[in-house]
Amino acid sequence: MAATLSPKSLGSIRRTFAPWDDPASTPLIEVAAVTKRFGTFTAVDDLSLNIYSREFFALLGPSGCGKSTLLRMLAGFEEPTSGDLRLDGASLVGVPPHKRPVNMMFQSYALFPHMSVEKNVAFGLKQDSGMARSEIDDRVAEMLKLVKLTPFARRKPQQLSGGQQQRVALARALAKRPKVVLLDEPLGALDKKLREETQFELTDLQFDLGLTFVIVTHDQEEAMVMADRIALMREGKIAQIAIPAVIYEAPASRYVADFIGNVNLIDGKVDEHRDGRLRIAANGSVVEVDSALAVSPGTAVAFAVRPEKMRIGRRPPEDPSRNAFEGELYDIAYLGDVTCYVVKLKTGGLMRATVLNATRSAAEPLTWHDDVWLTFAPDAGAVLTG
Repeated sequence: MAATLSPKSLGSIRRTFAPWDDPASTPLIEVAAVTKRFGTFTAVDDLSLNIYSREFFALLGPSGCGKSTLLRMLAGFEEPTSGDLRLDGASLVGVPPHKRPVNMMFQSYALFPHMSVEKNVAFGLKQDSGMARSEIDDRVAEMLKLVKLTPFARRKPQQLSGGQQQRVALARALAKRPKVVLLDEPLGALDKKLREETQFELTDLQFDLGLTFVIVTHDQEEAMVMADRIALMREGKIAQIAIPAVIYEAPASRYVADFIGNVNLIDGKVDEHRDGRLRIAANGSVVEVDSALAVSPGTAVAFAVRPEKMRIGRRPPEDPSRNAFEGELYDIAYLGDVTCYVVKLKTGGLMRATVLNATRSAAEPLTWHDDVWLTFAPDAGAVLTG
């Protein structure tokens, strides 16, 4: 359990869109005690969550955690073993995929290679009876304009770049104007630069259209950039649901802290707890951190502090309130915008600190095998008990 920060303390950096905090808000999607088994294997285990209209929601986790199985159940490609899935209050259990107001964009894009771009986008519309040819043509033109592919309407998918193919698949998913768009790792095939550009394009498009997007990804950065909220999964269960800032700054457990970004985990036992300050005996040292956790002396805890919250230098801190560890500079990685320092502590173990290169001091450059001090403030991280 995390206690140093909370959603309320992070209110200043939250998005104004937060229907999950409004008791009067009704969720668009309700996953109610859903379990999915394949033989003796439980892929999704008694899982419940709500997703709201206009939300960009991310299902995040490692391979095999159940996120894709949950997405496939929402799409109708799998049925839950038990529990219920509801959309706008109506159960989806037993409703075939083509009768759900839901469209899915696959990781492989699943474009028809023998069809032009415009015919790929029109495919789902043509399956619906009652749409006139002129209406279909107008909708296709609207979608291609939306994803900026009008000049490529008559090309075949193999004549497009990976990013353009991704936009064709998105246009096809949007063409039927679904209530929910499901995205199954849609950016996995793109190179890093194009993936980063597309993340912002997708979030802008989702916001402008006012649709609900549910994305499955194992990429933590992708989820942090795009999602209003993230559900981090582990072994078929939810480890934590929160906005990205809370997931990062106030992880609910060691698993969450370790999965999201880089983190230093300082293990120890509570020595004293007084006036909102926790004293932890750790690795032959003592650290004092802010915490409202109700824990007794002797309780095993971990303090999670991100590398960017650490300071590194050749001298111990002048501020006595800062926690300090002494060690030897073991490794250095220049990453362009930041430099990452790995320090081998005198008390044992490794810790990392990252420093913005724009603020890094050139007057006192650090190099391998230097004796250094790592320091951090009492409010620099989160106390974890699980």
